[in-house]
Amino acid sequence: MARPTATAQRINGALRHVPAWTLYLLGAAWMAFLFWQALTGRLGVEPINALEREYGDTALKLLVAGLAVTPLMKYARVNLMKFRRAIGLLTFFFVLAHFSVWALLDVQSFGRVWADILKRPYVTVGMIAFLGLIPLALTSNNWSVRRLGRSWRRLHQLVYGIAILGAVHYIWLAKGFQIEPLVYLGLIMGLLATRIRWKAFGARVRLGA
Repeated sequence: MARPTATAQRINGALRHVPAWTLYLLGAAWMAFLFWQALTGRLGVEPINALEREYGDTALKLLVAGLAVTPLMKYARVNLMKFRRAIGLLTFFFVLAHFSVWALLDVQSFGRVWADILKRPYVTVGMIAFLGLIPLALTSNNWSVRRLGRSWRRLHQLVYGIAILGAVHYIWLAKGFQIEPLVYLGLIMGLLATRIRWKAFGARVRLGA
């Protein structure tokens, strides 16, 4: 295992003094700030749609950040592991806020919500991703880690598929050709690729040839 560089050591030293709970405060403050901006008309002429997009965009950024924790540790020796749970839970809360704004403030009808889930592919994909996050959020605690043992890690690997679904949801939601949703998908696929054991994968391919 490579030793951390001087820069990584300085970053890790600084991060030791930052408690993980500060992320929850920052996340709550950002969520409240966005809601206040929508409430006071600072998000444009369609504040509900803008707030919905902002919450969803923040959730995707957090998904990418959560996926980046392991590669940063592996390749740059920057240790953000103590923040990973907070990042994951904040992802869930921003997705929940994204869904709530859409369902309660935009659609405002359970029948229409259900109809959109069934008829609109981007809504279907988004809902699957949201539902997949629920068991991850409920088991993001020390008791669940001890209780589930090895199954906990397998359960939380669902986040890989959820991240892809989130990016696909954004791509389908975007009107016309837009670069930003594709950038999210590219980042997610790239971060997932770092988890593949390429040597073992190549050996299996050669054996199967």
